[in-house]
Amino acid sequence: MSSSISALAKPRVFPTSGCDIIDASDRVEEETLPTYAPDKYYPIHIGDLLDALYQVLVNLGYGVTSTVWLCRDLVDPKYVALKVYVHGIERDHELRIYNHINSVRADCPHGRHICLVLEPLGLSVDQFLWFFPEGVMTLDDLKPCLRQVLGVLDFLHTEANVIHTDIQLKNLLLHAGDPQTFSNIEEGEIKAPSPRKMLPWNGLPLLSDFGEARFGNVEHHDDIMPNVYRACEVVLKMNWDCKVYIWSVATMAWDIVCRRTLVHLAEMVALLGIPPAEFGKRSRVGHVFFDNDGRWKDLAPVPDITLDRLAAHIQGDDKDGFLLFLRRALEWDPERRPTARDLLFDAWLMKGLDLSRRG
Repeated sequence: MSSSISALAKPRVFPTSGCDIIDASDRVEEETLPTYAPDKYYPIHIGDLLDALYQVLVNLGYGVTSTVWLCRDLVDPKYVALKVYVHGIERDHELRIYNHINSVRADCPHGRHICLVLEPLGLSVDQFLWFFPEGVMTLDDLKPCLRQVLGVLDFLHTEANVIHTDIQLKNLLLHAGDPQTFSNIEEGEIKAPSPRKMLPWNGLPLLSDFGEARFGNVEHHDDIMPNVYRACEVVLKMNWDCKVYIWSVATMAWDIVCRRTLVHLAEMVALLGIPPAEFGKRSRVGHVFFDNDGRWKDLAPVPDITLDRLAAHIQGDDKDGFLLFLRRALEWDPERRPTARDLLFDAWLMKGLDLSRRG
């Protein structure tokens, strides 16, 4: 401990004047959330020291369970992203999942807050898409991203026995690139405090935010996943396992190359056909949507759409191969879906790789 203290860098002095003042009655960032309660969030300010090790530089994001801050490590000369959970939330399981990181504890008027120290990253993929014409990538741009995500999911399932239940574009983060990016932000906050934009780096995305992850060795039946990527077995209140992420990957891949999101159950009936009758009977609410013979009850009209027509404006070669990839992943019955490793070796995803250069 004494050696760490002796190596402690001197904290920077941040200005307390010269910046715009926001009226106390105006709600900003996490204050705009419907569940916001001031006694739940740790009161962090630019320049604060957390655990005497991390100096706060700028806010990176917020949500209903945490805020995220770019910080400078005063012992190890590097930048970190500090995720500070709201008071009272139970996140021990995420600490077990992130077994390679250290937790930081800080005192607060309302109690202690769990903190995670993470590698700072850059833009999310949904933000990165803003830089593309029409807000979508080509199929050729999509492939490396999919290979990366499927490789991570294969590791999580086969090696770590973990199910990431919150796969969405905002949880795929790109590398920030040159560490000078963070240094520029730090200097900007000292010289002229103002909003800053971090430019994307053309590397592969990393899967982030394991706050809603589950261990895969128990039976699950709770509601998970963002609505637009929610697997059909979750929508139908069925037990679920790791195959839910295959559905999410497919619908997320669609959103990267097409502006029209696949959402409703009736749309899935139109695109995939009626699910097997036995599949619907395994659902606690299946009778609401399907009759005894497994036919759709027309609670909502089945639209006259097909994947081929919806994909008309997707850019890139081998569109047919991509649609076959989607149809493999978007199986009603999760037992019939491929694994992440199976999809990694899909003919469309493998096409164009020079396998002779391996090893």
